[in-house]
Amino acid sequence: MPSTRTTRPRRRAATLAGTFAASLALLAPAVLPAAAAPAPTAPATAAGEALREVMFVGNNWDGTADVIASRGDFRRIGRVNVIPDREERLRAIYLDPVKLAFFLGVRTGPGEGHDQFVDDMYATPDGTAMVVSRPSFADVVSLDLRTGRINWRFPVAGYRADHMAVSPDGSKVAVSASTANTVHVLDIATGRQLGSFKTGDKPHENVFTSDGRLWNMSIGEVTTALDAPWLDWTKGDRRITVVDATTFETVRVVDMRSRLDAFGRDDLSDAVRPLVFTPDEKKLYFQVSFLNGFLEYDVESDRITRLKTLPGNPATDPDRTTWVNDSRHHGLSISPDGRKLCVAGTMDDYATVVDRATLAQGPLVPADKPYWATVSGDGRSCVISESGADRVSAIDFATGERIATVAVGDHPQRVRLARVPADWTSPAAG
Repeated sequence: MPSTRTTRPRRRAATLAGTFAASLALLAPAVLPAAAAPAPTAPATAAGEALREVMFVGNNWDGTADVIASRGDFRRIGRVNVIPDREERLRAIYLDPVKLAFFLGVRTGPGEGHDQFVDDMYATPDGTAMVVSRPSFADVVSLDLRTGRINWRFPVAGYRADHMAVSPDGSKVAVSASTANTVHVLDIATGRQLGSFKTGDKPHENVFTSDGRLWNMSIGEVTTALDAPWLDWTKGDRRITVVDATTFETVRVVDMRSRLDAFGRDDLSDAVRPLVFTPDEKKLYFQVSFLNGFLEYDVESDRITRLKTLPGNPATDPDRTTWVNDSRHHGLSISPDGRKLCVAGTMDDYATVVDRATLAQGPLVPADKPYWATVSGDGRSCVISESGADRVSAIDFATGERIATVAVGDHPQRVRLARVPADWTSPAAG
């Protein structure tokens, strides 16, 4: 069957206008290779196989995942084909009119005209497999990292798989089934469902916390053109659902609408996008639809305490319907010591490091549609995916400057730390 992928429209390489463009040009450092560092080695697997720390980069439109070094020069080590069963999956979709309608809906909606083949991915604790959520195929698969073959496949409820999270011990993986308002929790080794729970409309981000809970953020409808503030009510039921990570019973529901109203910002969307907890899990920082910035939430007092508004790019189209899936800014990480936040300014084409105590921002590092932010293996850098330029960049938490850039596949989104066999190379099928 011929490829269903369309030619990718390339976004502007440099569209920063006026003084904003000039300031970013002055602030942008030259891309310098970081000092080389040996890959850390983890304890051996049950089979006696040593592991090394890496990062997985999911190339959403390619259907591949690049494996890069987790520190140092962040060089690319290899690549995994996450859709080895593509022809089989497409055949099943094209024979089912309902599945086909949703498949094409994903392409024209959140896929921006492209099929979404990889949203999120993690390694199993023993480093032998990569577990991947595949939005357009509405499933989660485990791929053998040696052979590239599928170990198991779990079709999610509904017609689209989304963000995932792995439990602290690495044994469970949670995945959002976005069209079914459901989160599945699976045994990461076997793909067996351990439980599930219902959420608000369009479950998105999942986060496990150390107190044995699992947080899910539902974002509502993000692909409609009803983006004016007065039409916000059309976006659906958006809330945070917190469940017991063992029984999957709901223990808490957080409605950010009432918290935003109490904070005096009834104009802001309550669709919670990426979020991060502080190391002690007493506060969390979160982005919301349409906002160029983020908010601070105190978990114990159950209230929003601060707002940070970040600079807008004059070149950013003010028409909200042009912002990808309602995400003006989408990507947030926190340094291991909890002192610095790293923000991906998606539609404003930059990333920046923010001091958590003062909320003072650092240099605005030019980036092409940055879509995610995570932390390097040594904790010294924020690693962002530049989905518009097919690369990832590392930004030093201490200086706020870019220290490395590496080319990856088409439309990188999620970036995750992982461990693979120390002598790993790309499987032949990749």
